[in-house]
Amino acid sequence: MAAVKKLINDPQTVVAESLEGFGAAHPDVVAIHRDPWFVTRAAGTSAGKVGLVSGGGSGHEPLHGGFVGVGMLDAAVPGAMFTSPTPDQIAPALQAADAGAGVLAIVKNYTGDVLNFEMAAEVAEDTEVRTVVVNDDVAVEDSLYTAGRRGVAGTVAVEKIAGAAAERGDSLDAVVAVAEKVIANVRSMGVALTACTVPHAGKPSFDLPDDEIEIGIGIHGEPGRRRIPLAGADEITEMLLTPVADDLGLVGGEKVLLFVNGMGGTPASELYVVYRQARALLEGRGVEVARSLVGNYVTSLEMQGASVTVLRLDDELTALWDAPVHTTALRW
Repeated sequence: MAAVKKLINDPQTVVAESLEGFGAAHPDVVAIHRDPWFVTRAAGTSAGKVGLVSGGGSGHEPLHGGFVGVGMLDAAVPGAMFTSPTPDQIAPALQAADAGAGVLAIVKNYTGDVLNFEMAAEVAEDTEVRTVVVNDDVAVEDSLYTAGRRGVAGTVAVEKIAGAAAERGDSLDAVVAVAEKVIANVRSMGVALTACTVPHAGKPSFDLPDDEIEIGIGIHGEPGRRRIPLAGADEITEMLLTPVADDLGLVGGEKVLLFVNGMGGTPASELYVVYRQARALLEGRGVEVARSLVGNYVTSLEMQGASVTVLRLDDELTALWDAPVHTTALRW
């Protein structure tokens, strides 16, 4: 197996050096905190606004630091590569995001993330913390990393829409309710064409032959539903979209957001090929694609692959999706 080339200096310092570069590039949007490492809005949380905090292992950029900014997160906590941040990282981020109206923690459903955010909430004294757990992956129940379904690209929709609710001045209870509404109505499924290489490991995280793909892969390279011979894009897209739409119980006349996400190593041209077929399949069911997002937003280092996410929309969720956002990775 060929060695993987990476633009790094030392596997042990790559996260810190990446955060330093991220902060230096975007000082108008984010501030980088050290010892422990976390990211906040450059201007902090507006007084009286519900704070939003998320986090998880690094290697999924722009998730989560790229979504810190007006209209989305107030703070993000980056762990080591593919490793949950520690409670003593998370607690000061929760406190930093608290502007008097409480804090919502948005946590992807991985055992380490869930436990460490729980512990951090207990020690973040004088900060009211509520937690929602994102579990949008329809591929597998109870994987190596999680009890129940994994949290994947649907996290972007939760952070964007809950962020808009907080920005308009909703109470903590109301922001939690909006986040839970998104979680109940969003589903995802992914495919890997290649494995990725964690810097300190120095070799691909799993073995995937050149003529095979993994359907239902997780964002850390966890196993999916099955391995199959490499197929055409339309066939693969149908394998992703159909279980997502079936799990949501979509019926004709409904409106959705269709989000095609790249895993880090897939060019935009290929993501649009996937989007084209996913949209055609939804329209074939009589479902209207009212909003779209295509690009690399929840990645797995340099993995080649994609995921398809569908969010059922109503007027409230559509308005919150459309609300202004200004982060490094998402802005309109």
